[in-house]
Amino acid sequence: MPVKKLTDLFDRTISYLRVSLTDQCNLRCIYCTPAPLSKLNQAELLTYEELLRVIGICVDLGIKKVRLTGGEPLVRKDVGSFIQGLSLISGLEDIRLTTNGVYLAEYCDLLYEAGVRKLNISLDTLKPERFAHITGTACFDKVWNGIERACAKGFSPVKINMVAMRGVNDDELVDFARLAMERAVQVRYIEFMPIGNAAVWGKEKYIPSSEIMARLQVLGTLEPVDQQRMDGPAKVYKIAGGKGSIGFISPLSHKFCEKCNRLRLTSAGRLRSCLLSDKEKDLKTLLRQGASDEEIAELVLQTIAAKPEGHKVTEGDSCHGRMSRIGG
Repeated sequence: MPVKKLTDLFDRTISYLRVSLTDQCNLRCIYCTPAPLSKLNQAELLTYEELLRVIGICVDLGIKKVRLTGGEPLVRKDVGSFIQGLSLISGLEDIRLTTNGVYLAEYCDLLYEAGVRKLNISLDTLKPERFAHITGTACFDKVWNGIERACAKGFSPVKINMVAMRGVNDDELVDFARLAMERAVQVRYIEFMPIGNAAVWGKEKYIPSSEIMARLQVLGTLEPVDQQRMDGPAKVYKIAGGKGSIGFISPLSHKFCEKCNRLRLTSAGRLRSCLLSDKEKDLKTLLRQGASDEEIAELVLQTIAAKPEGHKVTEGDSCHGRMSRIGG
């Protein structure tokens, strides 16, 4: 049976769907939701049944990998039963989860039993007091316990995502790299991006990946790691003697748009082909007007056809969408 492939107008294969289950989050990170924002009510979110239907259609078109995001996906009620249903979709090869880690320890067993094996955990500091400043919540110990439980349970890879911000947490760049040397995790440094009106992004806080790499050389030479077909945009390296690896996600300094394989379904039920472009298609309305599977598939194909060749943030364009709704 031939492998189904979705391609856009620039011959990129689209195989990866990121699904934001909710815009709600139990943290108030300074670069995402620094102040209380209006929340979608339950009726504005796609139901689990609607999500399973849409994801099934996308898989039938050629999607192979799904990442569940938020907001914080683990705050949505009955998320475990939803993931169990997701694991039953024939042809879906890979289910991943991005979380802030606050509820990870208590959900570890459920997630593993539901078929999730790969986790991304957002963690921007290793200092409890600074964690409270960045996130607005004093729960560093809960997050760290979740990371330890996930590693002990056998999730692999466990990726720890650090948004690097000058004057905020850049004095911990080497400490995070040491974490990847001491443990079998992948630490990923993410360039600070200008997303949303509420974000505190500023050029003075931005650190390019090249500078981070240079600052990590005190630990040894960064040796490139070969990457697999389903791997994401991070450029991955190892340092001799290290148990884990180090990744760099560089959407501004080294655009990876030419290799982008992603489609996004926002918590508001809209399809988005580019994180840094506000152009979206209204899937929720189509669903609730009784659309057929064929009509839904056509909207997916239209969204992919409209996928831009690349973002234009570095050329002065801005992205006004809220990260908590788009999905991290």
